[in-house]
Amino acid sequence: LIKRRSAYIDPEKSPYNVNIENFERGTSTAQLDPLFDNLKSQLIPLIKEIGDNKIKPDASFLDGEFPISVQEELGKRISSDMGFSFDHGRMDVSVHPFCGGGDSTDVRITTRYRSDNFVESLYAVIHETGHGLYEQGRMSDAKDLPVSESLTMGIHESQSLFWERMIAQRKSFCSHYLDTFANAFPEKLKGISAQKLYEGINLCEPSYIRVEADEVTYPLHVILRYELEKGLFDGSISVNQLPDLWNNKMEEYLGIRPPTNRLGVLQDVHWSSGLFGYFPSYTLGAMYASQFYNAMLRDIPDSESQIEMGMFENIKNWLNKNIHSKGTLFSPSELVEQVTGEPLNHKYFISYLKEKYGNIYKLNN
Repeated sequence: LIKRRSAYIDPEKSPYNVNIENFERGTSTAQLDPLFDNLKSQLIPLIKEIGDNKIKPDASFLDGEFPISVQEELGKRISSDMGFSFDHGRMDVSVHPFCGGGDSTDVRITTRYRSDNFVESLYAVIHETGHGLYEQGRMSDAKDLPVSESLTMGIHESQSLFWERMIAQRKSFCSHYLDTFANAFPEKLKGISAQKLYEGINLCEPSYIRVEADEVTYPLHVILRYELEKGLFDGSISVNQLPDLWNNKMEEYLGIRPPTNRLGVLQDVHWSSGLFGYFPSYTLGAMYASQFYNAMLRDIPDSESQIEMGMFENIKNWLNKNIHSKGTLFSPSELVEQVTGEPLNHKYFISYLKEKYGNIYKLNN
């Protein structure tokens, strides 16, 4: 059905490119193939090196009993600190975290809670707040026009990942909120250093489930799906081959083999919903976020110290000015070039991961 629909939308393009463009305007397999091939060639050996390393950060203090009422209060405080306006939005609970709402003055974000893990909920709040800040930062003088809308799924994801990873997973962020976390959950976090907290929340370990993957292994979950989607659409893969191909790629890329299809090929709702071409947006978002952050450092060179002091206003304003308020005036490639001075380049994402995890796992010693 999706193939047939694609032919009606644009018979001149391949059906898969039609679907990619549905989520990421102006993007095609011709651009994604080299980007993803480069990521794959760099990440597979990095993940193996981390896995073979004897150094394993301790994250045991992040497991325990964390009252949900305290988690709710903590999440709302940090969301507000980041700049989310609760006068123009709200936060609720859902099975899967998301951001929605019909207008920049009514932005809805949600999270989910687990009493045995506060990090999952907190970082879901931070992630969705990143989406929410994009929605609240849309151009105010044309907010009723399509031009004010967010650009693409990848650019939107870049904003949530910018806050979740480039800001909230930094040691400076951990340093600022260390006492807050320790006061909220004294039994587990009292006496934990900022370095130990930083290493604990940045644990890298291959896992079966995409939505639970860390930032190093996550892109390979996306690339696996992208390669299978391409095969489905060009006819080189049939549906009944998917389980075995999925499991083989998981073993090749991440060194693990799903024991069931529930933990493998059937874990996502995207394909059963017809959302082919959606997955690349997640990793494009991570690459955009890294490149945007690098550009921001030129304008706000002391951003690290600002994060450590809990001062996020300049960062939020920079994103509002350079990305959120631009709406759909430009294509993603034009926006990236305008903001960063160059086309999308995977080197920023790879450099970020190698430097960060090289230090955590002492790979550079």
